[in-house]
Amino acid sequence: MSTASSADAEGITARLTALGLTPRVTAHAHHLVIEAEVPDSLPSEKRREALKAVAEVDRFGLLANSLNGRTLWAAVHTETPATGDVRGPGNQR
Repeated sequence: MSTASSADAEGITARLTALGLTPRVTAHAHHLVIEAEVPDSLPSEKRREALKAVAEVDRFGLLANSLNGRTLWAAVHTETPATGDVRGPGNQR
């Protein structure tokens, strides 16, 4: 795992925690995933800050469904991705 990736994940986790969210970090073979439930009661200003916290990583998104509410997620590469898998903000699938 690269130090930059660990620092990115730790920074995101700290920022989300400071906003009152409870982030979870899951390690995968080539990346770390940070997820946090976003309650309806979270003020819009804090929602924007949460999105800013994840917007500068390799991949991020917000999943919403009627069963689980909203889950904010971010993926941080722990290795250099293959050439065809390089994406940045604004280039999500």
